[in-house]
Amino acid sequence: MAQPRPKLTALKQYLNQLSKEELISDILELFQKFNMVKDYYQIKIYPEEIDQVREKYKKIIEHEFFPDRGFGKARLSVARKAVTDYQKIAEAPIGVADIMLFYVEQGVKFTDTYGDINAAFYDSMEGMYEKAVTWIVKYRMQEIFKARCEKIVRDTAYMGWGFHDALSDIYCSAFIHR
Repeated sequence: MAQPRPKLTALKQYLNQLSKEELISDILELFQKFNMVKDYYQIKIYPEEIDQVREKYKKIIEHEFFPDRGFGKARLSVARKAVTDYQKIAEAPIGVADIMLFYVEQGVKFTDTYGDINAAFYDSMEGMYEKAVTWIVKYRMQEIFKARCEKIVRDTAYMGWGFHDALSDIYCSAFIHR
């Protein structure tokens, strides 16, 4: 039978028994092994570089849809993971909204470039758009992102699977009917 994953209390107990040097060693090991940890500390140590870190995650998304060479694979799991990974390390709500909308913009651009995709693709785009708009409203950033959200809706006017209608409904509920 597999061991259960450690809970926060077990982690606290483990960390409390370590010396300062051992804690530093653990953190350094995490830093060396995991890029996300490097990005987290890059933002902590150099907060002015948050845009640079966000661009790195945007590049991952863009590469899934529009690589430098060849056709995009549009692996939504990879692109969505870049959004969620960034959300875990970033503290600024504006950056999180930006990367969520970027994901949708790349999906819309992909559809515009290669033609109609499939319902699962559009469901993912709609879900991320709704998540982004909800986030924008939660942090009262409507004025900052209204034009960009509206452009996404406009750019889907002739796309299938009810995609445009779903995005229009989300947009109107957040920006028009408030």
